[in-house]
Amino acid sequence: MKLVVGLGNPGREYEGTRHNMGFMAVDAFADMAGVDVDREMFRGVYGIGKNPNFPEPFLLAKPYTLMNLSGEFVRPFMDYFKIPVEDLLVVYDDMALAPGAIRLRPSGSSGSHKGMQSIINHLGTDKIKRIRIGIGEPPHNGADWVLSRPSGEDLDKTNAAIERASKAIRDYLRKDFASVMNVYNQKE
Repeated sequence: MKLVVGLGNPGREYEGTRHNMGFMAVDAFADMAGVDVDREMFRGVYGIGKNPNFPEPFLLAKPYTLMNLSGEFVRPFMDYFKIPVEDLLVVYDDMALAPGAIRLRPSGSSGSHKGMQSIINHLGTDKIKRIRIGIGEPPHNGADWVLSRPSGEDLDKTNAAIERASKAIRDYLRKDFASVMNVYNQKE
C-alpha cells in the first residue's frame, strides 16, 4: 500500500497559506478520488482510498503536529500500517521553486524545509519520493512569507500547481515514479 503525506499546519489561521500547499494538494486529490481524509491517529488525519481506478488501496495523510514536527506523525503512522519508505510520497511547499511550478524528486536533502527535514530525521533516510510545490522567494522574512496567503497572479499560479500536483499524485498511484517524473518535470 502506498502512502501520500501532505505537509502543512493545522488550524483555520493557516488555511490557504503558502506553507499548506501539501495539505491543499492532498485535499484536491482526495476530492478527485472520492476519499475522506477524516480519520484521526497519531496527531494527524488520514483516509484509505479503495477505488477501482487504482491498482491497490492507498493512504492519504496530513500531520497535525505543526510543520516542523511532521516526522513525529509520519514515522509511527508508517510503522503502524507497515509502509516501507519506498512507498512513501511527501508533498510540500518549496521557496526555491517559482510560484506555480512543481518538481518531483526520488530523494535528496530537505533544502531548508523543516517539515521534510523532520521526516528525514525520523526515518533515517533522504531516499523519500516527493512533490515540491513552488511558492517563490520571499521578498523579506521567510517565516512571514510561508504563513501568508498568495493573491492575484500568485494565487492563480498556486491553484494551477495544486491541480497539477493532485494529478501527479493520481499518476504516482497508478504508475512507476520515474515515468511520472518524466511527465511532470517537463517545462510547461
